[in-house]
Amino acid sequence: MRHRTLGPHRVSAIGLGVMPLSIEGRPDDRRALATVHAALDSGVTLLDTADSYHLPGAEPGHNELLVARALAAYGGDTDRVLVATKGGRGRPADGSWTVNGDPRHLKAAAEASLRRLGVEAISLYQLHKPDPSVPFEESVGALRELLDEGKIRMAGVSNTDADQIRTARRILGEQLVSVQNRYSPAVRDSEAELRLCAELGLAFLPWSPLGGISRSSLDGPSRTQDDPRFGAFHAVADARGVSPQQVCLAWLLARFPAVLPIPGASRPETIRDSAAAADLVLGAEELARLDGATARVG
Repeated sequence: MRHRTLGPHRVSAIGLGVMPLSIEGRPDDRRALATVHAALDSGVTLLDTADSYHLPGAEPGHNELLVARALAAYGGDTDRVLVATKGGRGRPADGSWTVNGDPRHLKAAAEASLRRLGVEAISLYQLHKPDPSVPFEESVGALRELLDEGKIRMAGVSNTDADQIRTARRILGEQLVSVQNRYSPAVRDSEAELRLCAELGLAFLPWSPLGGISRSSLDGPSRTQDDPRFGAFHAVADARGVSPQQVCLAWLLARFPAVLPIPGASRPETIRDSAAAADLVLGAEELARLDGATARVG
């Protein structure tokens, strides 16, 4: 497993987005724990969760509690595992995703996450999404206070634009270590934010990094291999004898050293396949072919 930098830490180049283990369609408890353990067995040392990853209308924190239980039950060393969580979103009974960036809410949410994770301080706490009804500076200011109080060690922002990243950097300084935006072969509208992260030395955690690439080799017939935008990933995968998902993640890793993909998984074999992408190094011709295909997105 190759590693990359997240603040002062070295973490696995591929992380695990734990969300699918707690929302609609989630697996049973046994398979959920086995999925996290498979990630750890594969060398994954970055787990991304949030207090809002739960069934609609349920109590917040299901995913965080699951991560804590999985780490406690794991038979191997977990000292180098970094758990990142987020606050500022909710999931009411109607299944929607709400936003609450009120500083008082964020501080209370962080303290609740701290208890659920069972740690002295949260390694990385991220503002899940800017709240249009709250000045962004005030929401980020809550993270500044949590840092000063020692309740979180590092801070991150998610679903932000370049100006908001610069604002967060001004408020948080070097303790802003990451940005988590949607980015994949199908969605590349955070290109400017990715480049800014590379410039500032921030980790860029693309969520939904496999968007547009079906799990054809794992979940049945492909839905995208004939799509001119994504067929290149399948073609490179066939030539390499790996899954299109591994090629997609390897392509993301090759974009910038700042990129740390966090693909989701709900089965052990899925995260094992994704983790293997950390050791897949694509050649210049392959990357040029994939870059050309993704440039046609939109």
